[in-house]
Amino acid sequence: MKLHEYQSKRIFAQHGIPIPRGEVAVTPAEARDIAARLGTPVIIKAQVLVGGRGKAGGIIPADTPNDAELAAARILCTFLKGLLVRRVLVEEAIHVQDEIYLGITLDRARRRVVMIASAAGGIDIEEVARETPEKIVRAVIDPFLGLREYQARSLAYSIGLQREMVRDFASIAMALYQTYITCDASLAEINPLAITEGGRLIAVDGKMVIDDNALFRHPDLAELRDPDDETPEEREARLYGLSYVKLDGEIGCMVNGAGLAMATMDLTELYGGSPANFLDIGGGAQADKVAAALRIILSDPNVKAVLVNIFGGITRCDEVAHGILEAIEEIGGIKVPMVVRLVGTNEEEGRRILSDAQLITATSLPEAAQKAVAAAQGEVVV
Repeated sequence: MKLHEYQSKRIFAQHGIPIPRGEVAVTPAEARDIAARLGTPVIIKAQVLVGGRGKAGGIIPADTPNDAELAAARILCTFLKGLLVRRVLVEEAIHVQDEIYLGITLDRARRRVVMIASAAGGIDIEEVARETPEKIVRAVIDPFLGLREYQARSLAYSIGLQREMVRDFASIAMALYQTYITCDASLAEINPLAITEGGRLIAVDGKMVIDDNALFRHPDLAELRDPDDETPEEREARLYGLSYVKLDGEIGCMVNGAGLAMATMDLTELYGGSPANFLDIGGGAQADKVAAALRIILSDPNVKAVLVNIFGGITRCDEVAHGILEAIEEIGGIKVPMVVRLVGTNEEEGRRILSDAQLITATSLPEAAQKAVAAAQGEVVV
């Protein structure tokens, strides 16, 4: 789950990271009032979950409250990189002398959390890593010890910070690590961490991504989710506890189990097809979940066939078959071929129920994948 800049920076501030004064506005008049309260030149920043806002016209400086109102009017209710701007952050302007990057994320290759710093702040860190990798320094963090202060200080010296700034940098780095761990984040970054003309360090931009699997521990963070960041299909999948990712193929896949779902997609491609989605319905096969999964799959106009691959472990395959038929009846039938492979307890009875309902069945995953590909290509399959 991605957080907006203003949300991320509020969390940063709770952990002691210095941020500019600012408030969120949803109307131009509110932006004018906030600018008047701040009493200094401000920056009007579009709050959308996309990078490159400045180049796209989503960040405008304003010297007066009236200028702030005009700037907000230019940004609000417009589309920025395809996303509708519903709110802006009105923030005091900071006189920036230099910019650095500071972020923390999970390095899966190392199986460790890694803090990253660079003197090339304000630029896409991936671009820096690609073109000038020598400008990036890292500190690998032991999960039992956490980020140590000597590591934070080493990062500061490695990016060339002046000695008088090292202590402040280390404090911010330690606070960012605590933010990351406390919130169960997968990414927390400050870009840029500005060096002001007075030698202060302040986070003028912030970004956080929270691990969806940990949101049950953070109901307060879950409430921050922006529905505009999800497609209608993703929203419905989340409501029903389904794991769903849309792809570009023509075969809709509904599977129980992430590993089995990946294998199903691989077999689909092996036999010349292309999966339209990753969709894991999880344990069991309740009719409401199956119906939601089918609605999501069939809402994709590119889907030409549906492949259902269910392992009946604790749940019996005959119960799964009844659940599939109930789901089809609930959504009013389907207009594309459906191939169903059931394996597990009572699988023969489950296949019989589906065959009697004129659905295409298969006894193995390769057979199911071949039939689904053939059906998607317009062949008659039985």
